[in-house]
Amino acid sequence: MLPAKVLVMFFLSALVLALAPGPDNLFVLAQSAQHGKKAGLAVTAGLCTGLIGHTAAVTAGVAALIMGAPVAFEALKYCGAAYLLWLSWLSFRASGGGAAQNSMPTLPIARLYGRGIIMNITNPKVLVFFLAFLPQFASPRYGAMAPQMLTLGFLFIVATIIIFGTISLLAGSLGERLKRSRQAQLVLNRLAGTLFAALAIRLVLFKN
Repeated sequence: MLPAKVLVMFFLSALVLALAPGPDNLFVLAQSAQHGKKAGLAVTAGLCTGLIGHTAAVTAGVAALIMGAPVAFEALKYCGAAYLLWLSWLSFRASGGGAAQNSMPTLPIARLYGRGIIMNITNPKVLVFFLAFLPQFASPRYGAMAPQMLTLGFLFIVATIIIFGTISLLAGSLGERLKRSRQAQLVLNRLAGTLFAALAIRLVLFKN
């Protein structure tokens, strides 16, 4: 069993990492600003569901297999980039035309939740990160490795919920104020579209 001091150190590290600007928290920021607080929380839930998958993959050794298979790694990376570009296109499309098109349509919570899952699962950078980060806090002297990895993954998800949930609430409040202005909404949609495109390019350029 992992000692308390290791768990505390890991949790504090996870909080700091969740705060650092990255694809996932920027994605939550953009979706919250565009669609509101509930949307951001739904995306956060989806991202955390994806983290469960990554934790399971690292624990079972699947992550190492994917990292060692260039074709699988590249396929995952380009799927993620394509999805981000599609979201970018939707954002730019919403920002043009008549008044009815100047704001993003209301999306079902289930779809936003799904966006979070797809965004996280198709990002191989998360797999690389988990594969490098989690084992640093685990050790055979604390017992079986699998329960340790699952515990660390759970703590990372809790830290993510705290930080991303806060981002969702703050960005959602700001987005709701900006939506009162047609011009501000246009700018918001274009900024979100640009951000999604930039994240897609960044993902494509990422090397294992």
